[in-house]
Amino acid sequence: MSNQNYILLKNGTHTDVRNIPVLDEDDFRKACLDALLIDSCRISSFFVRPESGKQFLTAVLADPAQQGFRVLSMDAGHSYRSLTAEYPGFNRFERDVFESCGIMPTGHPNLKPLRFPAGNVGKMKFFSMAGKAVHEVAVGPVHAGVIEPGHFRFECMGEKVYSLEISLGYQHRGVEKLLCSGPDARSSHIIETAAGDTSIAAAWNYARIIESLGGITVDPQYNDLRQIALELERCANHIGDLGALAGDVAFLPTASFCGRIRGEYLNMSADLCGNRFGRNFIVPGGCRFGADKLLAQKISAKLRTVMPELWNALELMFNSPTVLDRFENTGTVSYDDARALDLTGPAARACGMNVDIRHEFPGNWEIPQAVKPVKCTGDVLSRAAVRYAELKNSHTYLLSALERISGNISPVEWAPVPALQKNAIAISSVEAWRGELCHTAVTGEDGRFTVFKITDPSLRNWEGLAMALRDEEISHFPICNKSFNLSYCGHDL
Repeated sequence: MSNQNYILLKNGTHTDVRNIPVLDEDDFRKACLDALLIDSCRISSFFVRPESGKQFLTAVLADPAQQGFRVLSMDAGHSYRSLTAEYPGFNRFERDVFESCGIMPTGHPNLKPLRFPAGNVGKMKFFSMAGKAVHEVAVGPVHAGVIEPGHFRFECMGEKVYSLEISLGYQHRGVEKLLCSGPDARSSHIIETAAGDTSIAAAWNYARIIESLGGITVDPQYNDLRQIALELERCANHIGDLGALAGDVAFLPTASFCGRIRGEYLNMSADLCGNRFGRNFIVPGGCRFGADKLLAQKISAKLRTVMPELWNALELMFNSPTVLDRFENTGTVSYDDARALDLTGPAARACGMNVDIRHEFPGNWEIPQAVKPVKCTGDVLSRAAVRYAELKNSHTYLLSALERISGNISPVEWAPVPALQKNAIAISSVEAWRGELCHTAVTGEDGRFTVFKITDPSLRNWEGLAMALRDEEISHFPICNKSFNLSYCGHDL
């Protein structure tokens, strides 16, 4: 489906790149801003597509009303007028384009490094405040334990934070460049480890792109298995984060319980996928491991055993006045700010935004129910409550889906990737546990990837964390940070 300003592409499908409208700059700006500010679309991807010696700035905008993605482009040349001032959600996307392709977004209000070039890691001029009472607090980039590197610069007066600036890029590995000229034997491994706690969501996106471009038909029963694996991944991470939130306010019963219970869900993932993190499970055409009624009953029995312990552990925390006192009205992000920053996932839903790829772009298989409205004031408590509600719905879905497995679902053997469509663009988006994870692939004359763009939910949500700390006590940073629990490597790629 297309109109003069964009082509509409369904989730998990492709089209010829020549079908993408190429607009002049004024029309491109108007089409993007009208879609975002009037039609309630959001940015799923924003990148440069090289073709015939030109650089086409390409926008992929999720359009829930039409259950598809608006795709449009412009010949950017060496510069274009920045869109960030009109829609702040473009901020990180435009900085990424500038760093990767050298195309200048003129008038950008905050054109600072997103990921540092070689030899300049950590070199950035930070925002600063004037005044004798002002002091700066620097955290990182080296953190305790196994936490990945990232730098946080707080501008404070007394204990109050007036500004938090987050500097990342220390984990930049050139993932997207490694995927170009693929697919090859490395591609699936690179995809699944781009952000290691989101392997299932990433593998599903990649498989769906290969299936679309390679003309591979997938039996719906494999989509059911993929959804089961995805919900187990979601449960394990939500449980771990809720336990860590409890630990940050020294509520040790829930912290201790959730640390152990998370391991139970990783073990269930191993039962289904052959790996605790779901690696090498989803392959183009299906799943590397099958399932039968006995396996489904085994996982279902484990769920029924651990669920009472999980609900008890979480109810202890959510019924504790001392915990609620720390969570409520802490780290608040307003709906308007969340919408302007284009937040995604639980962080967005906690602000009252109704965004969830599972329900906006439904497939031909059962999915968990939408989370019913909870306390959506954008604070730490709201973000925790959304995760709790998602856990409830995921468990309802998992028990139902496992019950439906009555026969034998055969494994799909790994096979060489077929020849892909030439000069095509394919889009796949999955609701990962942090939010929308979007992959966009463009192939050239040889059917190989010329572009493979990954938009991890953390790319958008780090700015939400910075906003959550404004006018907060600096001692609230740990619980604000954990309530988002964003990925450093998923941002840096």
